[in-house]
Amino acid sequence: MPDPGYRTLDTGRLGRIAGWMQSYVDRRRYAGSSVLVSQGGHEVFFHTAGQRSIENQLPFTRDTLVRIYSMTKPVTSLAVMMLAERGLFHLDAPVSTFLPSFSDMQALVPGASAIDQTEPAPSPTLHQLLTHTAGLSYPFNPGVLARAMEEQDLLFKPGQGALADMADKVAALPLAFQPGSRWEYSVSIDILGRVVEVVSGRTLAQFFQDEIFAPLGMTETGFSVPQGAGDRFASLYTPLAGDAMALNDAHSGGDTLRLFDEAGNSPFETASMYSGGGGLVSSIDDYRRFAEMLRRGGAVDGHRLIGPATLDFMMRNHLPGDIASMGPQSFAEQPMDGMGFGLGGAVVLDPARARTPGSIGDFSWGGMASTFFWLDRVNDLTVVFFTQLSPSSAYPSRSELKALIHGALCG
Repeated sequence: MPDPGYRTLDTGRLGRIAGWMQSYVDRRRYAGSSVLVSQGGHEVFFHTAGQRSIENQLPFTRDTLVRIYSMTKPVTSLAVMMLAERGLFHLDAPVSTFLPSFSDMQALVPGASAIDQTEPAPSPTLHQLLTHTAGLSYPFNPGVLARAMEEQDLLFKPGQGALADMADKVAALPLAFQPGSRWEYSVSIDILGRVVEVVSGRTLAQFFQDEIFAPLGMTETGFSVPQGAGDRFASLYTPLAGDAMALNDAHSGGDTLRLFDEAGNSPFETASMYSGGGGLVSSIDDYRRFAEMLRRGGAVDGHRLIGPATLDFMMRNHLPGDIASMGPQSFAEQPMDGMGFGLGGAVVLDPARARTPGSIGDFSWGGMASTFFWLDRVNDLTVVFFTQLSPSSAYPSRSELKALIHGALCG
C-alpha cells in the first residue's frame, strides 16, 4: 500500500466510539446520537445510538433529521465569500452599505450599566461580522446589550417572521463595544444572511438551494423539515428546568432529558425566519457533503462552489491572537484558549492550550443542540456528530470525541 501522507485510523480503536455513545444514552445525557467519520473522502466509521424520540420510542437512525443551529453559520459564511469572490463587495465594506438601518450606530461606553449609556460608533464591516468582532451579541450572553436583546426576544427563531425586519430591530440597539475591539459570539451571521439576500436579490433560502444545496446534492437540508420526511425529525431535549436557550438563567431540573421541542409540533417544520446564524435542519450525510466540500478545497463531484485559495483564506485565523486574548464575555461553541477564528468556524492554533487533541489548523464549529463537525486537513479527516440536547455546554462530548478519534490515528 502506498503511504497516503497522513496517519490512518485503527478500526479497532475507532470502535471505542460506539461504547462512548451508548454510555451517553445509558446515563440519560443524550436521547440518541450519530457519528460519521471519513478519511481521504472514504467513510471509515458510522454508528448510531439511542432514540430520536423517547416519547414515541423511535431510534436515532442514519436518516434522522436534526436542528443544526449554529452549524448553519459556516454555510452562510461560505455564501458571503462566494459573493465576495465574484467581486460584488469587499470585506472591509461597512454593513450599512447594504443595510441602511446600520448607519449612525452607537456603542455602549466601557463599563455601561444601562442601554442608553452610549457613544458614537462606526458601522461594523462585513469582516467584523464574519469574525464576531462587530459589537453584536446574543440574548443568552451576559451584559447590557444581551439583556436588551432578551427583552425583545431577538434570537432569529424559526417562527419570528421576516429576516429583514429582525435585522432592523438589531440595528436599532447600540453595539456592545466598538467594532473590532473584542470578540463576542453574536447574531452577526444572521445579519450577513440578510446581506446575502440584498446582494443576490434572492431569499437566503433560495440562495442556499440554488448555489450550495443543489450543487452538492444536499436534498434534506433547509430552513424547514423537508416535505415527506415523516417522523424522521428528532425531538429536542434539555437538562435545564426552564428555556433551553436561556443560559443567563440556566438551572438544572429533575429530568436530564426534558422534552423541549417535539417533532410533529415544532416551528422548524414550518419556518418563516431564514436564520443564517442558526436556522437549518439537516441529515448527517448531507452535512458530510458540505464538510467534504470544505476539505476538498471547495468542490465535490465536479461541482465547484468556491476557489481553493478563497477557502484557504477562510480557514486561517483572522484574529490578532486566540479568541481568549480578545476579552470575550460570551458563550461560545468552542474553547477559547489556543483557538483562533476564521470565516465561519474556529481554527486550532495550539492543541495543548485548547486542552483537546487535534491538529494545528483544524477547522470546526458546533450548534446549540450539541451537534459538531470538524475538518483535519493534516490527517485528511472529516467528522460529523449529531445529537439533540440544548445547551451544548451541558457535557464535554466534543472534546471527548476528538480524543477518541485522535487516539485511533495509529497508521
